[in-house]
Amino acid sequence: MSDSVEPTARAGTRVFSQSQRQGGTLPQPARGETDASLVGVLSLGREELRLRAENARRTLAEHGVTVFNTRNPARSDSPWELDILPVVIDGDEWRAIETGLVQRARLINLLLRDLYGTQRLVRDGLVPAALVFANPAYLRPCQAIAANGGQYLQVYAADLGRSPDGTWWVLADRTQAPSGLGFAMENRSVLWRVLPEAVRALRPRPLADPSILSRETLRWLAPKGVDEPNIALLTPGPRNEAYFEHAYLSRHLGLTLVEGDDLTVRNRRLFVKTLNGLRRVDVVLRRVNDAFCDPLELRPESLLGVAGLVETIRAGHVGMANAIGASLLESPGFMPFLAGICRHLLDEDLVLPSIPTWWCGQSHEQVYVRDHSRDLLIRPAFHLAPWEPTGHPARDLAGTPPEQLLALPHEFVGQEPVLLSPTPALRADGSATSRPFVLRVFVVHDGNEFRVVPGGLARLVDSPSMPSCAWSLGGVTKDVWVLPGQGDSLPPAEGPAVVGQTFTRVAADLPSRTADNFFWLGRYTERLEEVVRTARHALRWLGEENLGYGPAHWEALVRALAGIHLIPPRPAGAVTRDFLQKEILLLLYQAERPGGIRQLLKRIHQSAFAVRDRLSADTWRIVNRLEPDARQRPRSLPLVEASGMLHTLVLDLAAFSGMEMENMTRGSGWAFLDLGRRLERGRFLAKLLEAALGAHESGEHLLETLLEIADSVMTHRRRYFSEPRLASVLEVLWRDPTNPRSLAFQVAALRSHAAGLPSEANPEGVAALRQRFEHLSAWIEAGVPSDQAPDAARMAAALAGFTRELAEVSELITHVYFSHVTPRVS
Repeated sequence: MSDSVEPTARAGTRVFSQSQRQGGTLPQPARGETDASLVGVLSLGREELRLRAENARRTLAEHGVTVFNTRNPARSDSPWELDILPVVIDGDEWRAIETGLVQRARLINLLLRDLYGTQRLVRDGLVPAALVFANPAYLRPCQAIAANGGQYLQVYAADLGRSPDGTWWVLADRTQAPSGLGFAMENRSVLWRVLPEAVRALRPRPLADPSILSRETLRWLAPKGVDEPNIALLTPGPRNEAYFEHAYLSRHLGLTLVEGDDLTVRNRRLFVKTLNGLRRVDVVLRRVNDAFCDPLELRPESLLGVAGLVETIRAGHVGMANAIGASLLESPGFMPFLAGICRHLLDEDLVLPSIPTWWCGQSHEQVYVRDHSRDLLIRPAFHLAPWEPTGHPARDLAGTPPEQLLALPHEFVGQEPVLLSPTPALRADGSATSRPFVLRVFVVHDGNEFRVVPGGLARLVDSPSMPSCAWSLGGVTKDVWVLPGQGDSLPPAEGPAVVGQTFTRVAADLPSRTADNFFWLGRYTERLEEVVRTARHALRWLGEENLGYGPAHWEALVRALAGIHLIPPRPAGAVTRDFLQKEILLLLYQAERPGGIRQLLKRIHQSAFAVRDRLSADTWRIVNRLEPDARQRPRSLPLVEASGMLHTLVLDLAAFSGMEMENMTRGSGWAFLDLGRRLERGRFLAKLLEAALGAHESGEHLLETLLEIADSVMTHRRRYFSEPRLASVLEVLWRDPTNPRSLAFQVAALRSHAAGLPSEANPEGVAALRQRFEHLSAWIEAGVPSDQAPDAARMAAALAGFTRELAEVSELITHVYFSHVTPRVS
């Protein structure tokens, strides 16, 4: 390796003292004024603080703030943890941080412009060639692609650590798609609710300053000539750990939340697939990692990106924040060179120092790291692994230098462990302690200059001597309050600042994937209600001894439940109470039971999470209420406890339906949600009627069961004032257009939705769909004979045909609106 850049590398490092490196007693930070500002909060007392912390946890749970956990298959998402004692930074100290971060963002942007442009810094020896060209994060297809206005970095974040002497160190640069800002805004919102007196007393600067963070900060990235750009936030999807943040930011900034499958490239332009066809996208705020953005030119196995996206950027038809390839500067190997590059490009000294780092691609540095390997953290220079939050990344590399370090030295760096100063923290019992922390701060380019978001996201760590890469979205987090400095105007104390919004009306086209998720959310919630009502009725039969049901009734009930696939079929004469009880409890509690309650609750949560940016906070609270019920287990009285759980689920599902009917605007999202509900209710009711009629030749044994499961007992009583008969039950559940639980009502609702669905993208398919609904309506009218003795077998056969017709309608809806086989560009 070349040694020509060694002076630059050495000039960029600053070594900790030997006593710090060896650890020992952690001194208190020189932050007397900062700690004193929390005295008022701590004076609330242990019990009051414990109650407020519990209130914060409850609020976060109601808001559905979670982190998707890819390491624990048993629990896909983990609750967000917040310590309600904030990290407080005085205004004068913050100014120094602000100055250093703005300088660093400008420097990294110029460095990216050079490395993806003329590469003069490499030719002049200020950046080693191996640090660039051997780095997998350097994307050759992006070479010479000019960013809009030369701005490669729109959002930048730095992970900071404060040493005991008060010095702030940059632990890592985040240039690809830094996460945490949405979580920080949610933390601030929660603290305003649980610590209002502290907010009013300390007046922290607004985290979501509209002049820094708004839709306007992205508009300038649009191609020339586009006055009202369509801006999208590209997310990897609900299985990404930061999906909550993606949905949060898209909602507050007024952006269209899209996944790779929602987008397509036509004629070197980017489009989002909507119900009305293809709609052009002008600016993308991406949260997909660089290499996964384009399977055509970058990583071919990627399912997260869009084929041809790089070419649209190359053609200047879409603005990208941040530029694809920006992750190159996240490599810790660049840290030793930033000070020299800063003097070369900006003619300034680096304000915020990086932690002492030695890149082993240089001979002297390689020797130093080998000689001091027991004292240093040896990290990959390029491949940044997702280290465990409390782990030691060099635990497999400590001691004797590994063979890899000798064979491929340019792929490693050595770094000194960081000794972190503590901040006040709260224990579970409400008592105070102190713990070290790492701070992530965000910088946004507003079209003219870089501006630092006043605050950030802090994360508590378990040891004061932590590796510099130990920052993740997991663990206990803290809000960061920046107090006004001398001469600063006090921010308003009326409430938490919100993200600024413009009054420009954005397009309301619904992405096809979003409509698909709404459609299945409606189907799964309706399917859950069907299972819950049926199981509740079966438990009532099991729990009441004096119903007077004979063996024929029991046989009919079990045959009907098997006919709708809720329990396995049972030979005639082999039906017992124990069998039915066991199967119903398995349906309620067994996690892997197909069509069971736990499986349906999981699917509801997944579908709702995928559209959470379009659900109100109250609706999301109800969705969250559905999930814990799945984890309950019967203890002493299984039938009683199961019945109680089912009653609760019925009420929660009714609350969800009420929010859907009263709070959702009557747009395409609501239409597809209700379409799914009506299709599922019609399918289930037809199969239930078919199974009941086929369970006994007269069809009379399960009439009360039909009315109770369909929640139509009172409707029948008010109309007939007599015991149920087959003809009267069929009239109520089949032909009655005023009963929300009848087949006629479902078909009428489907026809009404079909009349208002968009038809521009596929007019032929929409016409065929509407014709199907007209046919179903005619079938309803002709299906039930007017005499008082309908033929049960003939009715069952007709219902089977109706079920098949609904299945074909579902397939047609998918073909017309979700698959976009031949969409029209609009």
